[in-house]
Amino acid sequence: MSAASGTSGTGGTGGTSGTGGSGRAGERLVVVGGDAAGMSAASQARRLKGPDELEIVAFERGHFSSFSACGIPYWIGGDVTGRDQLIARTPEEHRARGIDLRMRTEVTEIDVAAGRVRARDVDSGAESWTSYDKLVIGTGARPVRPELPGIDAPGVHGVQTLDDGQALLDTLARTRGRRAVVVGAGYIGVEMAEALINRGYEVTVVNRGREPMSTLDPDMGRMVHEALECLGITMVNDAEVTKVLTGDDGRVRAVATEDTEFPADVVVLGIGVRPETALAKAAGLPLGAYGGLLTDMAMRVRGHENIWAGGDCVEVLDLVSGQERHIPLGTHANKHGQVIGTNAGGGYATFPGVVGTAVSKVCDLEIARTGLREKDALRAGLRFVTVTVESTSRAGYYPGASPMTVKMLAERRTGRLLGVQIVGREGAGKRVDIAAVALTAGMTVERMTALDLGYAPPFSPVWDPVLVAARKAARAVERQA
Repeated sequence: MSAASGTSGTGGTGGTSGTGGSGRAGERLVVVGGDAAGMSAASQARRLKGPDELEIVAFERGHFSSFSACGIPYWIGGDVTGRDQLIARTPEEHRARGIDLRMRTEVTEIDVAAGRVRARDVDSGAESWTSYDKLVIGTGARPVRPELPGIDAPGVHGVQTLDDGQALLDTLARTRGRRAVVVGAGYIGVEMAEALINRGYEVTVVNRGREPMSTLDPDMGRMVHEALECLGITMVNDAEVTKVLTGDDGRVRAVATEDTEFPADVVVLGIGVRPETALAKAAGLPLGAYGGLLTDMAMRVRGHENIWAGGDCVEVLDLVSGQERHIPLGTHANKHGQVIGTNAGGGYATFPGVVGTAVSKVCDLEIARTGLREKDALRAGLRFVTVTVESTSRAGYYPGASPMTVKMLAERRTGRLLGVQIVGREGAGKRVDIAAVALTAGMTVERMTALDLGYAPPFSPVWDPVLVAARKAARAVERQA
C-alpha cells in the first residue's frame, strides 16, 4: 500500500532521457511501488520471462517491500510479535529472483511520451531518469489527513505502512500518559482502538457517522458500537474533529470537536484512504470519480497499451451495481498484480471485478459484509427488500453455539441477491464467503435456498444462517411481486 518511488544510481541501470535503454537486451519493465500489486506483478512477469528477455526495475520509497498493511493493528496490539512477520518477501529476496528493487527512492515524474520515469533518492536527493518499455503503477493509497490545526503535531499518527507502525510503537514506548483518541471508526479505526486497549490505554473513538463501521448499515453498526463499549472503549458518534490541541512542548494534548475536548497523549487517524494518483494525474492518465486510475479488464490503463495499474490506486468494477468503485483491499491488489504480471510477461489474464467482500473483528465479535449496503443500492437506482435474521453459529443444542445476525438485501421483482452483512461470534465472519460466491454468480435469493452447504451440529444449524436469511428474503420478494 506504500506509495512507491523511483531511485537513482542503484545497479547502474537507469536509462537517460530519450535513449530507450540502448545497450540492453530485451525489454525493460519498470514498476512504481514495492508492495502487493507492484511486486506481485514483477514476480509474475519474472516467472514468465527471464532476465535476458525482460529486465525488471522496481522503485519503492519506503524501507520495506511486500508487507501486510492489514496486519499492522495486530502488530501494534501485540497479537503479532514482530514486524518481520508481516513481510512476505524482502528486497533481498526479490533481487535474488532477478528483480532490481531499489528501496528508499521516489518516482517524482512519469514522462509518458518519452517512456521514462524520474526518480529521487530519498536520503541523498540525487535524481535520474529510467526509461521503460512497459510500466506498472502500484502507488497504493494515502491516509486521509484532514487539514486541521495541529494535525501534524508530534503524537498524531497514521498507520498505512510498516514505517508508520514503527513510529507509533516508538511513540507509545516513550509516552508517559495512557490516553488515546482514535479519529474515525472504519476498519483501521476500530482495529486500532482494540490494539490500544490491549496496550493498556484508555481509548476514545471519535466518529463522524451515526455508528461505527460505515461499511455496514447503521443497524448492523450498532452491534459493533456495543462491542466496543464492552471492551471499555468510549464511542463518540456524530462528532466532527475540528482541531488537535497541543501543549507547551508542542505535543498533542487533546482532540477538539465543536462541543468538547477529549484529552489525548496519542492520536491515531483512522479516517480512511484515497488513491495515491498524483503522479498519474500529472502524467495525464485517466482517473475516475474517486480519484483512482481507470483500467480495462487486463488492468491496462485506459488508452495506454504499455502501462498497467493495480492495487489501491485504481478503481474497480462493482459486479453488483455495475459502477466503478474504490475498494482498497490487499486481496484485490495481489490479484491485480497477478493479472498485470501475466500480461506484461506476454501471457493473457483479466480481472473481471469485485463484489466488495470484507471481514474484520472486534475482540471476539466478527464483522463481515459483501455486495451493496442500503445506500449503495439507492445510489445505483435499485429497488430492494431487506431482511434481518437472528440465528446461531452451530446447532442450538451443541456446546459453544453463539448468536449471529444476518442482514440481506435482494432486488425487488427479480430476487437477485444484492448484499449481505453478518455480525456475530465465532464462525460468523467467513460465512460471508457463501454470499460472495452467490453474488459473483448473480444468484437469486430463491436459488440460494437450495445451496448444498455442509452440515454437522459443531459447524451450523440444519439451516445455515445465510440460507435462513435467503428464505426470508425470497418470501419478501414474493410479497412485493
